[in-house]
Amino acid sequence: AAWPSRKDPEGFADRFNSMPKHVASRTLKKLEWNNSHLVRGDLSAEVSKLKQQPGKDIVIHGSPGLIQSLMPYDLIDEYRLLVYPLILGHGKRLFDETNQANLELVESKTFDTGVVKLVYHRASKPAKPAPASVSKQK
Repeated sequence: AAWPSRKDPEGFADRFNSMPKHVASRTLKKLEWNNSHLVRGDLSAEVSKLKQQPGKDIVIHGSPGLIQSLMPYDLIDEYRLLVYPLILGHGKRLFDETNQANLELVESKTFDTGVVKLVYHRASKPAKPAPASVSKQK
């Protein structure tokens, strides 16, 4: 892994390495990265507990499966999406096979590259289904 040994003059790597990290995994048995915690079992219950703790935001990077598992439980408060001027035609979809969610656009910004940043907040609460489990995810 690159991050544990990375150094940078701005101190971002040090801050990132020292902050708590919660990793949802069906296959990992042990985490070696500093301040990392393995999340197993009832994913929605574990994330609900994390949200009740004091501290900063919980951030999910690049995990459509994890996002799809949490959406039905109303556990995602904000979506920060980057839309690139590129059509792939296939690949993993973020909102494939998920429950409907009403979102409110709260911010948008277009960069010189053509990339558009969109920030959405939840507009309403969906009904809560049966508990999700890390071991049952695809």
